[in-house]
Amino acid sequence: MSQHDAKPAIIGWAHSRFGKLDDAPDAEALIGLVARQAIEHAGISPAEVDAVFLGHFNGGFQAQDFPSSLVLQHLPELRFKPATRYENACATGSAAIHGALDFLGAKRGRVTLVIGAEKMTAVSGQRVGEILLSASYLKGEAGIEAGFAGVFARIADAYFQRHGDQSDALAAIAAKNHANGVDNPFAQMRKDLGYAFCRTESEKNPYVARPLKRTDCSLVSDGAAALVIADGDVAAAAPRAVQFRATAQVNDFLPIASRDIVRFEGAREAWGRALAQAGMSLSDLSLVETHDCFTVAELIEYEAMGLTPEGQGARAILEGWTAKDGRLPVNRSGGLKAKGHPIGATGVSMHALAAMQLSGEAGDMQLPRADRAGVFNMGGAAVANYVSILERR
Repeated sequence: MSQHDAKPAIIGWAHSRFGKLDDAPDAEALIGLVARQAIEHAGISPAEVDAVFLGHFNGGFQAQDFPSSLVLQHLPELRFKPATRYENACATGSAAIHGALDFLGAKRGRVTLVIGAEKMTAVSGQRVGEILLSASYLKGEAGIEAGFAGVFARIADAYFQRHGDQSDALAAIAAKNHANGVDNPFAQMRKDLGYAFCRTESEKNPYVARPLKRTDCSLVSDGAAALVIADGDVAAAAPRAVQFRATAQVNDFLPIASRDIVRFEGAREAWGRALAQAGMSLSDLSLVETHDCFTVAELIEYEAMGLTPEGQGARAILEGWTAKDGRLPVNRSGGLKAKGHPIGATGVSMHALAAMQLSGEAGDMQLPRADRAGVFNMGGAAVANYVSILERR
């Protein structure tokens, strides 16, 4: 077997519906929705799992912290296996995935279970905003109104000042992702809102923080996703295998005042490293799942991934490049915008949805050509930046 073939791979997954899940009152219940299901999908037994990696942000969403062993309530067969909680703001899920890949790379085991879970809807909307804002630089940004939406409104405003008003592009991104979300059975919002609704301020689509309207902002969500990631030898015998051709993690300064915030330089660096490691260019990818916590983030990420030059991200959406039938479909799942954004689950979900595409198991979301995928998951305002290049084995 060649070294290329021996890369670790996703061999199974599970994904809950995202949204306000009243039947799952806490993170423990959410973990239970996906843990055993992922193992069964991989075609292995719980005894074959060597370690558990849990992505869980919390930050005050739940009173119960220290969640790494909660999976044992649902899978007692995992008792005495190592289990670790990972956290890196909105990139928490990808941090857990990287922990699993490091474990496999160190040859401490051969099969890992990665779970991402978050229960966000049990606290008030105001409290949600306060918790999320704690992922910004509080010494300089605590006074920003409208929480993290206010942070990204500042980014949008700065981008507009430099490159012109891009409200048309933001509305088009929202409309694209909501249309895509209709096909995603896991999505929190499965409604095609249309461009006109997303572009127009209204009672149902008010400004949250100018220039961002409600349709520019991702949703408050409960949800969980899980992956079984195995080393190359185990993956070779698996019914399906989506391997990690390359990964990169890049962290940038936390204060937005310490960097040129409209450039997402950490994201740009992470994409560059991952593509170089993979020996590929962006044009070699069949699809991208990217972190559209706000529509302006997806716009700037087009530029950071190298799809367009700086300041020209609007071309990618307005000319249809990132549509499901475009040159590089972006967020065929509906993205965080329509699918939902349960913080700890998001990165795991993005990888699971990409793996579904590459395995031909994406159902109504399935793209006709899906050979290689890029995943970009970020924590904070382009602070913790993770890129994965996945390919069907």
